[in-house]
Amino acid sequence: MRECISVHVGQAGVQIGNACWELYCLEHGIGQDGVRKGEENLLLASDPSLGTFFDETPSGKVVPRCVMIDLEPSVIDEVRTGAYKNLYHPNQLISHKEDAANNYARGHYTVGQEIIEETLDRFRRLADSCSSLQGFLLFHSFGGGTGSGFTSLLLQQLEQEFDKKSRLGFIIYPSPCVSTSVVEPYNAVLSTHSTLHNVDCAFMMDNEATYDICQRKLNIERPSYNNLNRLISQVVSSITASLRFDGALNVDLTEFQTNLVPYPRIHFPLTTYSPIMSNAKAFHEGMSVAQITAECFEPSNQMVKCNPRTGKYMACCMLYRGDVMPKDVNSAIASMKIKSNVQ
Repeated sequence: MRECISVHVGQAGVQIGNACWELYCLEHGIGQDGVRKGEENLLLASDPSLGTFFDETPSGKVVPRCVMIDLEPSVIDEVRTGAYKNLYHPNQLISHKEDAANNYARGHYTVGQEIIEETLDRFRRLADSCSSLQGFLLFHSFGGGTGSGFTSLLLQQLEQEFDKKSRLGFIIYPSPCVSTSVVEPYNAVLSTHSTLHNVDCAFMMDNEATYDICQRKLNIERPSYNNLNRLISQVVSSITASLRFDGALNVDLTEFQTNLVPYPRIHFPLTTYSPIMSNAKAFHEGMSVAQITAECFEPSNQMVKCNPRTGKYMACCMLYRGDVMPKDVNSAIASMKIKSNVQ
């Protein structure tokens, strides 16, 4: 068994985590109380890869291998009282009395220091329950005080305690068009510096790009954070699918690092997702492997607002999910290589 522990820090991290675990439960046939239901789920019950993200209790209930942390209680309280309140272990939901007030220094040096030991103790217990811990998946934003300051403090401690374990990040970068605070750029710069040394691979996303995808591709007139989080959870689910399900070509955490990181400090890959379409179109359109592959290189499908066509790709990792033939994939990638706009 190669277990992964998910770490959700700050408001963005916890809310994305809530959306991700809801989706994982639907994909694995797990109810809101952590109990598998239905005859078809007996097949999933015998699936050993389920234990990568879930821990099974003697009573047959499954518990996520995750820790949710925030310096103020309101967001964690939503999880404690929400639809999936019986899914999580109460000790894995850690909150404090006062928030970081969008201040990196408060999250890293003052308020964050008060709960770091309790948090690390929870990680030690979770790691002890794993037979072969593979690494950590971190979910947080760079704009908030907790997501930036406390995460960098936590990463320093995790590197000391779990030096040989992989650390992958799913990072929400601030963007000027969808901004909640004037100090987001400062938090992002300070947090990025700590990520250079303490994270092995960081998948980047930003609110502006996901907001545009919701408007243009999913036809949502005024997307809420709930819509953004559900879209991000779909992307995360697809990246982690090979960790959670058995397959012919499974990828583990170290392989992401090997395939996508040309130099240790350049470990911030772009994330793109395809196909993205609204419910109304989903049952009326069919897309070939070649079309899906081509869409992955379109800027409109990126989770970050930038134009990669002005530079060159140093590394690329394509993850296909579903009934896809390797022959079709090879021909689709061969046709992409001869296009002048993808280099």
